[in-house]
Amino acid sequence: MAKKTNFKVNGKNYYRVTKTIGHKSNGTPIRKTFYGSGINEANQKADEYMNNIKNGLINNYDNVILSDLMYSWLFDFLYNSSKIKASTFDRYEGVYRNYIKDSEISGLKIIQINNLKLQKYYNNLSDKNYSYSQLKTLNKILKTFFNWCIDNNYLLKNPCLKINLKGNKNNIINSSDKKIEIFSESEIKIIKNKIINNKYELLILLAFATGLRQGELLALDWENIDLLNETLCVKKSVKEVYVYNEKMERHIESVFQSPKSVNSIRTVPIPSYIVPKLNAIPNKVGLLFNDDGKPIKAKRIFDYWKSLLNDCNIPYKKFHSIRHTYASILLKNGVDIETVAELMGHSAISITQIYLHSSNDQKKLATQKINYLFN
Repeated sequence: MAKKTNFKVNGKNYYRVTKTIGHKSNGTPIRKTFYGSGINEANQKADEYMNNIKNGLINNYDNVILSDLMYSWLFDFLYNSSKIKASTFDRYEGVYRNYIKDSEISGLKIIQINNLKLQKYYNNLSDKNYSYSQLKTLNKILKTFFNWCIDNNYLLKNPCLKINLKGNKNNIINSSDKKIEIFSESEIKIIKNKIINNKYELLILLAFATGLRQGELLALDWENIDLLNETLCVKKSVKEVYVYNEKMERHIESVFQSPKSVNSIRTVPIPSYIVPKLNAIPNKVGLLFNDDGKPIKAKRIFDYWKSLLNDCNIPYKKFHSIRHTYASILLKNGVDIETVAELMGHSAISITQIYLHSSNDQKKLATQKINYLFN
């Protein structure tokens, strides 16, 4: 019985199989064709080649350029991977799109990239007033990418090592001087009175009462709330990220993911003031805060919050400042830092210590304690 073929060249019949082995930076698939005397042989050659790629045994990388390979790393290896959060992928893709895709180093062959070329590129970005934090994020993600390149035999060593990150010096100074914004007790009272019977009243009150991050609040499900014991459990967070269709066109969707860190998975007491408001809600099913059953969009929260503070004649502070306020009030009222760190879901107490700031009046009163030395 003759073998099935689908391709003929120089009078000989073959079976041809085409596989996608990666993607270029513009989304175009990189395809390779395999030939055999029949379908089984062609598929065997294709499968062997694809397995070799997975095992890092294909070494014809001389002409692979940075932009194409990083794109393939993102969308062929990381996209929809269980190893990283959707928000992490979103950050990686943003760095690729803003710093690599159409940059002066995008067309460099991967084997040509070294420490000096990257240093010059970073210096050029610094000269264009890119901040130190921007360069630090870029270098961190490139370092992760180049480690993958090493694991897959594209490179021998990571060119991101021993890089000098300059960045905009004014930005570094401004960042070090940046203070944590919190609401005063009088401002909290004004806000509390202004939001009575508003659709976002419970959301804002619960934010002040628990210190949860906005994404954690919007992901709260009634299954996470124990009204009998007056506690809630943070198990997930919601984040708006870009997702891609088959044509690699992107659009924003709300996705549920694990919280910021392992410590962020926590149980937080609900102040007794809030419990009756939760009990009054008739249908205790699904998301606590929702828009037709779906998570409320962050932009709606932002627009309302900005308008609310304006109506209250309170200088604008981010919604996240509610969380800062929660921690600061607890510490001010004598709650130990270990407990505050646990309630906040911080991965280390050193993070919580940023809220141990004293007002100038408190500092003045403290220094008066030394007066006895001079009497």
